[in-house]
Amino acid sequence: MTKNKRKVSTEESLKFIRQSLKSEEMDHLEGTHFDSFFPHVFVTLGASGDLAKKKIYPTLWWLFRDNLLPKTTTFFGYARSNLTLEELREKCSPYMKVKSDEAEKYEEFWKLNHYMAGSYDTREDFAKLNQEIEKHENGIAANRLFYLALPPSVFEKVTVHIRNLCMGLKGWTRIIIEKPFGRDDMTSQRLSDHLASLFKEDQIYRIDHYLGKEMVQNLMTLRFGNRIFGPTWNRDNVASVQITFKEPFGTQGRGGYFDEFGIIRDVMQNHLLQILSLVAMEKPASCHPDDIRNEKVKVLRCIKSLELDNVVLGQYVGDPDSKDPEARLGYLNDPTVPVDSNTPTYALAVLKINNERWDGVPFILKCGKALNERKAEVRVQYQDVPGDIFDGKAKRNELVIRVQPGEALYIKMMTKSPGITFDMEETELDLTYCSRYKDLKLPDAYERLILDVFCGSQMHFVRSDELSEAWRIFTPLLHQIENQKVQPIPYKYGSRGPKQADEMAKRNNFAYYGSYKWIRP
Repeated sequence: MTKNKRKVSTEESLKFIRQSLKSEEMDHLEGTHFDSFFPHVFVTLGASGDLAKKKIYPTLWWLFRDNLLPKTTTFFGYARSNLTLEELREKCSPYMKVKSDEAEKYEEFWKLNHYMAGSYDTREDFAKLNQEIEKHENGIAANRLFYLALPPSVFEKVTVHIRNLCMGLKGWTRIIIEKPFGRDDMTSQRLSDHLASLFKEDQIYRIDHYLGKEMVQNLMTLRFGNRIFGPTWNRDNVASVQITFKEPFGTQGRGGYFDEFGIIRDVMQNHLLQILSLVAMEKPASCHPDDIRNEKVKVLRCIKSLELDNVVLGQYVGDPDSKDPEARLGYLNDPTVPVDSNTPTYALAVLKINNERWDGVPFILKCGKALNERKAEVRVQYQDVPGDIFDGKAKRNELVIRVQPGEALYIKMMTKSPGITFDMEETELDLTYCSRYKDLKLPDAYERLILDVFCGSQMHFVRSDELSEAWRIFTPLLHQIENQKVQPIPYKYGSRGPKQADEMAKRNNFAYYGSYKWIRP
């Protein structure tokens, strides 16, 4: 009886403390579950834009449908467009994936939604937004989440207005920011300094949706939850690591937007470098978010700034023989792209990690548009077997972590061909998710990450020092490409990319045989 009384007393005390603390004093109490004591308000700034209608609103609906959000969550949309809530709902409708038996729940979701039109640089409009939010908090303690689905040009003004006018006074406030986080080290640092002047680091969630993908999140468990990989995860056994992101389509009429950033800023400096840090980092002290992010920062600090000699740049041109009308058009045929643009649509970069574990092992990052397939994967290629007795027939072992499409983990290995002969063939030890977990629906990356923000877990979000190291590695290269107008190598739409890229990978100890085809079960 005494133990039960003591437990009740502790819970009541905690409830009283939470209700009496202001947002900045209580954020450290948040952990890996959301706070069910308080109502939550989720505000989407830029609610009329593409990101909101294609990703944010569908994600919020799926989380609500599956009862994963706090019961008392209200949704606000805010944008410059003069829309009604019904018009916003219509814009989102094609992306919501509502089943016939979910109609009633879907109506419930939209009854919890509100929309307000306003400017991003007017103090009065944000004061009105705050008044509207307060109406739905009913004067009790409530937590606020602001998703900035906005162009970087308005980040600073909007965050100042949030800080001055829209902070939750009786609960925590968290800010979700989409990439790009600047264009180079200086602009990124300016943005980080600006945010740090307004919010604490544990209130800022820099979202990189690749960190929400199943196989990227699995890297931690794969590496540190299995004895079989640890002893070989080093320079003595690994020949090279290749991290690949390929898309089979071009800019699809959005070349003007893409031209501002290019493939390095769009994919390599963020998505691929984040994956590299998870592959290469040392074991953290615990699974606490800051312990993990500390190790990611440590490994990035061991990488020197990229030089042009270790990079191959490409830009796709049309394939006149293709039956696909889009494939006959090159990047420069897009009317929204400057006629003399040297923006790369393909890049291969070789990074080296100067530490005891990885000294001398090339990490090859490769990404591009208008290539031969859609694929994102990590390929850890092992050294050749010493003392070969098979006359060079044995090919290298590879651990392949396929992020998309079709999550899979497989190990390429040599085995004797079945039958009477003593021939060899490549095969795999295979964990393909659609086969092993047939009836399991994997959550979308945004579902995981937005839920993490509700829970206060920053494990899969980018910290300011991590971002600073990433820009340090890539900024000199980006400035050199722009200042010296470095011309990318043309490659044909639907190809593997420039041949020079394969040659550079080969020089950096990556063996491509072209003889093996992974067969999805």
